[in-house]
Amino acid sequence: MHKIASPVAPSRESYELVGRRIQRLIAAPGVQKVQVITVARNDDESPEAWHQVIQEIEETSGVRIEHLDGNTVRIGWREYCEA
Repeated sequence: MHKIASPVAPSRESYELVGRRIQRLIAAPGVQKVQVITVARNDDESPEAWHQVIQEIEETSGVRIEHLDGNTVRIGWREYCEA
């Protein structure tokens, strides 16, 4: 018997993948030193999931998001935000 995929599952999975990818990038030691990262949406990532993750990051206290060209953002925190 075949399972019928829920329409929410792919979106939730994509959301989690986008979130984990950005989390890994932010956690890199070099990025932690400068406290800023520029990241773009990958072609295989859902635009809806990308926007949801970025919106949630933007709502986080002490974090600043700059929307650059296309689907690219600069995420800064702590001292970068105070500069």
